[in-house]
Amino acid sequence: MEQQLRTRDEEHQEESDCHHDNSDGNNNNNNRRKTVCPGVGEHPLQYNYTFWYSRRTPSRPASSLSYEQNIRQIGTVASVEQFWRFYSHLVRPGDLSGHSDFHLFKEGIKPMWEDECNRGGGKWIIRLRKGLASRFWENIVLAMLGEQFMVGEEICGAVVSIRFQEDILSIWNRTSNDHTTTSRIRDTLRRVLNLPANTIMEYKTHNDSLRDNSSFRNTKISL
Repeated sequence: MEQQLRTRDEEHQEESDCHHDNSDGNNNNNNRRKTVCPGVGEHPLQYNYTFWYSRRTPSRPASSLSYEQNIRQIGTVASVEQFWRFYSHLVRPGDLSGHSDFHLFKEGIKPMWEDECNRGGGKWIIRLRKGLASRFWENIVLAMLGEQFMVGEEICGAVVSIRFQEDILSIWNRTSNDHTTTSRIRDTLRRVLNLPANTIMEYKTHNDSLRDNSSFRNTKISL
């Protein structure tokens, strides 16, 4: 499956951009400096990516402060090989319980609406029946790391949200009012996930989420 991930030429790697990852999860995530480099002979990803995990009690009211306190950075990868080593040790989304989320975002971008790279953007949302989350999450992650969306730097990251009645996939982009780009992301999602033509997809801007303090309510429907 490694061939699904497009890589860049190793000569474009600049060792001066990298330093050892000594973070404890509380580092300044607006610092765009890479904290992890590919190992010798490994295949670099186009961008470094960071895994995050969050879990909260649904009955408690959500706020940006409580959300930031509940989200935990669990690792950053810079190469195809590092990704597979890390990913193979993670619990699959379908085996998570309760109100849990896995996030995979470009290094330096927090999976929060308020992050400077996210605040002008939004996300595509796909609701899944229970039992599909693990396979669909892997497909969307491979497409993102493999640069299959072909929208430059527009992709910020992806999230799989495990809920009691359904599971939800979302992919975040930087610019919600760029309709050409958001349409291309939607169409690529349909292709890489092999979605039926009548699948309902929803889009929501992060500004709207900030206004109603909700990730998945009051979305715009796209068929």
